[in-house]
Amino acid sequence: MQPSSSPYEERLTAPRSWWLMCALVGVAMALVLLPFGTLPLLGGLVGGTAVSAVVASSYGSVRIRVVGGALIAGEAKIPVSALGDAEVLDPEEARSWRTHKADPRAFMLLRAYIPTALRIPVTDPADPTPYVYLSTREPERLSAALETARTTV
Repeated sequence: MQPSSSPYEERLTAPRSWWLMCALVGVAMALVLLPFGTLPLLGGLVGGTAVSAVVASSYGSVRIRVVGGALIAGEAKIPVSALGDAEVLDPEEARSWRTHKADPRAFMLLRAYIPTALRIPVTDPADPTPYVYLSTREPERLSAALETARTTV
């Protein structure tokens, strides 16, 4: 999904299996409320499914965009001029950077269900953040969009 006004945009949606889990949470709530009658059972089914679906949807609503010379990742907005060359991480390397290689000072927008990622050093000397770690399904395309934005700024 790439709007014409943005060189790059991605939504880190939750995997399909999470929606099945939302339905199972509703069934579990219905079973908990079964001794209280049919109406509470239906309320538990609908309420449990709805609440868990809202949680899954909000977790999967995070966006990564490159717009107007800035990288917007979740709540962060970083000018591309403050970023170094992006490093595309394959699934094995991405896992190591979000576990034992991770720096607690880094900005990490990670989703463990997305196997690939991009690691971008922060070159601004006033910023204590060493790098930005972004889970992305299209790391090569995001890297190219950042490079394009850097050369046009």
